Amino acid sequence: MTQKVGVIGAGQMGHGVAHVSAGHGYEVTLVDIDQDALDQALELVRTGLERQAVKHGEDPASVDAAMARITTSTNYSSLADCDLVIESATENEELKRKIFVELAEHLKPEAWIGTNTSSISITRLATASDRPEKFIGLHFMNPVPAMKLVEVIRGLQTSEDTYTQCCEFAEILGKTVASAEDFPAFIVNRILLPMINEAVYTLYEGVGSVTGIDTSLKLGANHPLGPLELADFIGLDTCLAIMQVLYNDLSDSKYRPCPLLVKYVEAGWLGRKTGRGFYDYSTDTPVPTR
Repeated sequence: MTQKVGVIGAGQMGHGVAHVSAGHGYEVTLVDIDQDALDQALELVRTGLERQAVKHGEDPASVDAAMARITTSTNYSSLADCDLVIESATENEELKRKIFVELAEHLKPEAWIGTNTSSISITRLATASDRPEKFIGLHFMNPVPAMKLVEVIRGLQTSEDTYTQCCEFAEILGKTVASAEDFPAFIVNRILLPMINEAVYTLYEGVGSVTGIDTSLKLGANHPLGPLELADFIGLDTCLAIMQVLYNDLSDSKYRPCPLLVKYVEAGWLGRKTGRGFYDYSTDTPVPTR
């Protein structure tokens, strides 16, 4: 039974996992190489918990109680007593593999490892771990506190006990579990990212403008966000990384990343997190950049 959770990576996904875990009673250790990122993550978690408390009419003291369950560290040794460690680093296979190799000397033998990868093979990542049978994909959606789904992905060597325990953990967090097979990008991103990539091609080829494309999908398909707005929210670097996994692993030209998406990432226009992507966020009302 999971009692203490470790989270590696204090970015958007990592602090979200820490938020929901602490909010549901788990002791959490949040690890990142950057102390400033950890400090900022704690501020964001508190803000999110306070917003939830107001929305649901909860005692404000519950926020302080949840925050008291979170500790931060820049060292993997602080994860030694964790029952489950969830890696939530950048979507880069080499980086993730490095993390799993380094984790081996710090975790207790019975600890499970989850990866929040949004596209990379669980079986392949598990080979960098010292416990492939205790390794699993736990793909939370963004933003983690608001989104109800967790994709649970078994690698070839993942044990039934690991799968059962990790599904139970996700359900305790109030999430709905969707079991996905270990194929590139799993379920959600296998469908979502090619749609976003096609929207970028539609812009690239001049079929529609940024505003025209987003308005068309919002009003014509009843999507809450247009595909280019959503790409900016996800992060264009993450979108590109997922498309590259699909293209490389499935060897199908229909997954070729749009050259315009590549150019935006090369320019450092990564979306909301950098203040500029398909929209410029420097003013109160985002303005299309193309």
